Amino acid sequence: MAVFVALGAFVMTLVGGWTAQRVTDRRHLVLGLAGGLMLGVVGLDLLPEALDAAGGPVFGVPAALLLFVAGFLTAHLVEHLLAGRQAAHGAGEDTNGRIPQVGMTAAGAMVGHSVMDGVAIGAAFQVGGGMGVAVALAVIAHDFADGFNTYTLTSLYGNARRKALAMLFADAVAPVVGAASTLLFTIPEQLLGGYLGFFGGALLYLAAAEILPEAHHEHPARSTLLCTVAGAAFIWLVVGIAE
Repeated sequence: MAVFVALGAFVMTLVGGWTAQRVTDRRHLVLGLAGGLMLGVVGLDLLPEALDAAGGPVFGVPAALLLFVAGFLTAHLVEHLLAGRQAAHGAGEDTNGRIPQVGMTAAGAMVGHSVMDGVAIGAAFQVGGGMGVAVALAVIAHDFADGFNTYTLTSLYGNARRKALAMLFADAVAPVVGAASTLLFTIPEQLLGGYLGFFGGALLYLAAAEILPEAHHEHPARSTLLCTVAGAAFIWLVVGIAE
């Protein structure tokens, strides 16, 4: 049942990626919306779940927040290391300074997160059918944003369209794989909470340092800002319905 329900997440992820692909003539609006979706996912979905599940404080600070900061700094460090490596090889002129590997790494992290979404669906069904349906609906709803962001992140950094589509397909399959894996094992709640905190920090870095500045760089329009607000509001709506 969990695997069957996860197929809904598969479809919704592809719909999100298809939407991002079809509106490339309004790139600044796409990026503004993607930034808002990512901000909403981190602040309204990932962090609250991480704080509930990651365990008690470490030296006065919740473990989830420490891992959140670690994720942010790790993403910052990885990007600068890759940028230094690319500059040493004289690359990057045809991608406006963007490092394609950063986009692939970020999309890979989205795929990993989608696997965990599938695990969440499977674990919820182990608790009970009602819990499984509730979690599945929440995952399916926000997988539109996952697909949208996966395609946008991959293509933003200068990767070829075929790579963006490949990462989108991997992100769509990931929840099904995650749900199927729960037939074999389960992940401890504390470990899952720590992962959510770390991933949230990395995702926030990409939204704040890359996606939103790029969205407003050439088109500092009110419509771009409205798209960002709409993206965050959409995640708020999804979280509210799921609750």
